[in-house]
Amino acid sequence: MTTPPDPIDALLEQARPLPDPAERQRLRTAGALTRTQIAAAIGVTPATVAKWETGATDPAGAHRAAYGKLLDGLAQRYPAPAARPATPEAVPPPAPAAPDAPESPAARQARAAHDRHRNRPRPTTAEQTRSELAEKITAAVVTELERAAGDADAATEALIKRAIPDVMSLFAATRRTARYEHTSYPALPPIFTKPSKREADLVWEARPSWRHPNLRRTPDGELTVTALDVNAAYLSAFKTWLPIGRLEHQLGGEHDRKRAGVYLIDPPAWRHTNGPSPLGDREETGPLWITEPTMRLLLRIAGPKYGLIDAPPVIHESWTSGATETLLDSLRQLLADARTDALAAGDDITLTYVKQMYAKFVSTLGESPHNRELVRPDWVHLIRSQAFANLWWRAYKAATAGLTVVTVAGTDELHVAGDWRTVFTEGTALADMKVKTDSRTGDPVTYTATLTGRDT
Repeated sequence: MTTPPDPIDALLEQARPLPDPAERQRLRTAGALTRTQIAAAIGVTPATVAKWETGATDPAGAHRAAYGKLLDGLAQRYPAPAARPATPEAVPPPAPAAPDAPESPAARQARAAHDRHRNRPRPTTAEQTRSELAEKITAAVVTELERAAGDADAATEALIKRAIPDVMSLFAATRRTARYEHTSYPALPPIFTKPSKREADLVWEARPSWRHPNLRRTPDGELTVTALDVNAAYLSAFKTWLPIGRLEHQLGGEHDRKRAGVYLIDPPAWRHTNGPSPLGDREETGPLWITEPTMRLLLRIAGPKYGLIDAPPVIHESWTSGATETLLDSLRQLLADARTDALAAGDDITLTYVKQMYAKFVSTLGESPHNRELVRPDWVHLIRSQAFANLWWRAYKAATAGLTVVTVAGTDELHVAGDWRTVFTEGTALADMKVKTDSRTGDPVTYTATLTGRDT
């Protein structure tokens, strides 16, 4: 027989004092646990755990007993660090000289040294920064849910409205320990100036809108086509080479992998009917300005490994600057982790909030009152075209693996015929693919098609 729990022990367990909110968060972080994991173990939501860690609420009943047991176990493994000896911040500055006696040079030097030490930025690790910023994302969701009295739709609407200022705040925080500054440079090349509000500037982003020329949708076609979605296409495109200084003009020259920008080239011929051109669907002939991701894509497929175009593009002009591939990487990782946690918890509110942050970071850069100081249309073009280049490589992978590529569109849509699960991983991670669903019915988007010609 199982001995029932002693009611006195149960009461004592529930009455156990809990650590203060800051210590609760420290213990979880020390144990490398997420709020989602703790919530699942105790039987609450991640937002509830967030409230416990901020002191907004305290657990009660069985939840309090379980939470207290977890914290006790973590405290035994990760005891609080011993109090540190007095730091220079705790030492008072040298006393000023008496009014009737001038301050000596040594005293002035000591006072200046103290002021420099007191005002210096405190060091922080990348892990600490990520943890702090992840807490900001959770706190924003909790705040809006409380303001909306638990109304999920109202909270989601409020989070969408604050997505731009919030993502810019996160971006600024991820740049605190950067080795170089990112700055607005108003004197932009004329190619970034729009002739009118309705017209685009001269930079070509290579957006694909391609459908296989020899395929037709038919009710009794021999091919079953599945529409696939790329997960978080813009977020993945944050990892691209971005210029970090003033764009400099050059006539001719070779491509420098340590720089990034835009290039004026003659479009190479594309003779393959079974996949889209890496330049997207462009009908106009003659030279065009392309972005860094498109240039790197063309250079790669012109090499001996692929040989898909006859020769590397010749550069007529360029506007480039010294560049890095990691400028947005901390922000990308932060938003990717928040997206993963929200998916695991079934937290649609946070998921929508995170999606809006990375989408609007790209779409509004330099055009919103919250980011107007960061006027970098070159960044916007490069991030978008990186998403298109990533989609092109997925189409190429599908075609070379024996799938029939039917449609490639936008940043995230790929229609294929064949067993696509042998080529791509199905799931919700950034590197995964998922089946597109009908917005009205929720059903998977599939259809039949007929091949009417021969691929080349």
